[in-house]
Amino acid sequence: MRAPAATPRPIDVSHRLNEFFRESLDAAMRDERALATQATSQYLVDLLCDYAKPTALTDETLSRPLTLLLAEAHEARGSERFERLRVLGDGALFIGGFFSEHLETRGVALHYVSSVGARAYDGAALMLRRAPAKTPGSPPDVFRELADNFTRFVDLLSRVADALLANAATTNRAVLKLYERWLRTGSDSLARALQERGLLPLRGDGMLH
Repeated sequence: MRAPAATPRPIDVSHRLNEFFRESLDAAMRDERALATQATSQYLVDLLCDYAKPTALTDETLSRPLTLLLAEAHEARGSERFERLRVLGDGALFIGGFFSEHLETRGVALHYVSSVGARAYDGAALMLRRAPAKTPGSPPDVFRELADNFTRFVDLLSRVADALLANAATTNRAVLKLYERWLRTGSDSLARALQERGLLPLRGDGMLH
């Protein structure tokens, strides 16, 4: 009699995503020589995992005007207000890091997106500050750190986006996208990825970045 076939163990996709984004963010922080508290860096990893499997609220942040979403968040009350501010901050941070080229084609300035995102995180931080006094062992003020250093964290997520694009560049078309992003950003990591593929990244004036 044959032994029953073993039941395949389900793959823990969420754990693998978390591990992948942790490694990507750590590498970006080393490249940028950026500092962040452990709580904030883990928050960024969780944010990247969330946008890998977006919800209705994250989809809304990517598709509707940011100033309208900010106004709606401020009109909300209690936990709904906090959640809308948090998700708006997350969305602006993700858009700034991963889709800066789409902002340019739509005529939306990155500093505008960063301003809205920082204001959203600032509002969330103020709500937490007004909550009952913290007890010993309370989590650090992640939203204050994100609000005060929003542009720096956009740069970090942009580094992560560069790494993802480089890893996915296995076809000629993907390599072309890699080159086009390098032209826009001048990213050193993208330049290295192009060189690894036998390409010497040059600008229109024939000069290396």
